[in-house]
Amino acid sequence: MMKFQYNVTIQRNIKENKMDIQTLRKMRNSDFGAISNAFEKIANPQTESKSYNDDRMWRLEGDKAGNGTATIRFLPKHPEDELPWVRIFSHGFQGPTGKWYIENSLTTLGENDPVGELNTQLWNSGSEANKEIARKQKRKLAFICNILVVSDPKHPENEGKVFLFKFGKKIFDKIMDKARPTFEDEKPVNVFDFWEGANFKLRMRKKDGYANYDESAFMEPSAITEDDDRLLSIANAQYKLAEFLDRKNFKSYDELKKKLNDVLSGDSYVGKSAAQMAEDDDEPASAPAPTIKSKPAPAPKATSNDDDDVMSYFQKIAQED
Repeated sequence: MMKFQYNVTIQRNIKENKMDIQTLRKMRNSDFGAISNAFEKIANPQTESKSYNDDRMWRLEGDKAGNGTATIRFLPKHPEDELPWVRIFSHGFQGPTGKWYIENSLTTLGENDPVGELNTQLWNSGSEANKEIARKQKRKLAFICNILVVSDPKHPENEGKVFLFKFGKKIFDKIMDKARPTFEDEKPVNVFDFWEGANFKLRMRKKDGYANYDESAFMEPSAITEDDDRLLSIANAQYKLAEFLDRKNFKSYDELKKKLNDVLSGDSYVGKSAAQMAEDDDEPASAPAPTIKSKPAPAPKATSNDDDDVMSYFQKIAQED
């Protein structure tokens, strides 16, 4: 009965667009359990887009050498979201035509995706050449959440403001490491908590041509602020994340398949069986390779760099073409 009354109170406050400290503290009690379960699904999947032109998106800007630092604070979930983050899969690669395929993957929504199906067929063909193509076309993972910018030396006007932040698996792993520490003498930290979370010192270094965040680290747990009015203003400035999973942000399966065939010049492996692919790979070329209309960009190396920065690279090159 108490739990029912608690949920009714929170829902009433949400409808009235009114948040108070008591409501925030009550929400906090149920948040960490949901977060822990989500971490478990991500860490053990077997048990289980907005662009940067969006003014709500914050991005660390580096110096001329590509290095930069900032301090941010990951914020709790919006009352109407299930978790403090959303997870989005996408594909970004250049076909033999010189055209680019940069699209959100339907696997984000738990649906079949033509690139994923093609990659499975390529891999199962047994051909090493086909496997290499599948590797270059693999899906990229990105997360989006709300943050408070604590310190931004390059753009101090951003400090104290709430933004959306898009990042990859490398940074998310650091969040998981705090919530699920390796050693028993370490206390789990919910970095998204207003009172017992932790600021994140973001350090970006240019490595092999890409942004690298390995030196980033969380500071000691602390309250985001001691001022209740300030805390409420931060909470009420957060953005709903569910919109990023709205079906309108994803093309249909047929639209994606048409785009894929166009990028692959119509001479694609879409719809072919693994056996047919293997036969194609063994046959001598009877016609010249398709003409590349624009100089293909070098494929990113398989490094530990953040997937989101690799996607940014793809988008930049595609726009230049």
